[in-house]
Amino acid sequence: MEPWSVSLIIVISLLVVLLSGIPIGFGLMGLSSIFFLILFGPQTLFVVVAACFNQIDTDVFIAIPLFVFMAAILQFSGIATSLYHAMHMWMGGLRGGLAIGTIFICAIIDALSGIGATATATMGLIALPEMVNRGYSKKMVLGAITVGGALGPLIPPSILMIIVGGYAQLSVGKLFLGGVLPGLLIVFGYALYIGIRCVLKPEDGPPLQKEDQGSFYEKLKHLKSLVLPVALIVFIMGGIYGGIFTPTEAAGFGVIAAILIAIIYRQCTLPNMINATVVTLKISSMIMWLVMGGGCFSALINITGTGTLVSGIINNLSFGVTGILLVMLAIPLILGMFIDPVAISMICIPIFNPICCSLGIDPLWFMLLFIIATVVGYITPPFGLNIFYMKGVAPEDTTIMDIYQGVMPYVVIKVVCLALCIIFPSILVWLPSLIE
Repeated sequence: MEPWSVSLIIVISLLVVLLSGIPIGFGLMGLSSIFFLILFGPQTLFVVVAACFNQIDTDVFIAIPLFVFMAAILQFSGIATSLYHAMHMWMGGLRGGLAIGTIFICAIIDALSGIGATATATMGLIALPEMVNRGYSKKMVLGAITVGGALGPLIPPSILMIIVGGYAQLSVGKLFLGGVLPGLLIVFGYALYIGIRCVLKPEDGPPLQKEDQGSFYEKLKHLKSLVLPVALIVFIMGGIYGGIFTPTEAAGFGVIAAILIAIIYRQCTLPNMINATVVTLKISSMIMWLVMGGGCFSALINITGTGTLVSGIINNLSFGVTGILLVMLAIPLILGMFIDPVAISMICIPIFNPICCSLGIDPLWFMLLFIIATVVGYITPPFGLNIFYMKGVAPEDTTIMDIYQGVMPYVVIKVVCLALCIIFPSILVWLPSLIE
């Protein structure tokens, strides 16, 4: 059989697996095993086992369960509720202030969790009902919470960045630094949109009455709830960039700090710790199955030459370097509407890496663009994952179309920010260049 025909069958089989609803990790692993068995015989199945162990043995991946455990502990510690009360006091007097404050809280929770679902689920339960009851536009609020929670994979420390760094052999610390400015750019883009919208249409985000805003003393009292979360973020990121500890060690210290915060909030109870452990096991297991499946599939496309063939096709497109870059970014944008960012990374990185090398594209810059494009898909209809997280916690009268309409202005903002990062690469690479 001709190499190109084998590659075509593998690509078609991959599309079938993605559309079948089979868990992506198991699908990639099963697909790889079947093709190794058919093409090379039973004796090559050891490649599948070796690929799995090679992924598990990657040192930087140790940080994944630790950061997830840290996020799970904080989830049960009551930090989100305290942050919302502080934001309610300080931002409520502005038009759209509660929605803008919710975006900022989501960014803080995202920085503490590193994943995309935590802030959406938490603020969907806490902030959504109150803002709707106070007359805020339901669609605007649904969109704000959905997209605010989707910043977890971009704002460091990010689980997705750890996976991309390990898989693409890039410095996780530099990826973390590279995500800071685009993360802030997107957050302030969202806040600016809400502010302008509520100035033009005051009924979409009315300010709180004076009696609901609290006294200056009450505002100062609630401001202390910001201290511990912000201190934890500064501790983790400062430790990494100050050379005090590695990202993996930072995750371990983060867990200890999260336990101390839970103790301070009097939430370090046995049921909460058991729940945090169960959540950590579930999320970490899901991620590692995806990583192992991706490792198997990567081995398959390398041995069969599929990766080289697809890379060659993309590389030979007559669009120029910029055109090829846009094609590579369009792929995760589209895939992100249907599957998890980790799975997208496992599928695309082995193909895109050689293209970056051959075209002279900075791999750090491209992988940061790749992460942003993937996260855009996280909130894009019809099947953006955060849309369904939002649907799960929204009131029963909320339709999926309400969320679709709510997120679309924010999707446009995120795409504009992605375009700015393409036009001005320094947004992504300036901070990482400071630690070279």
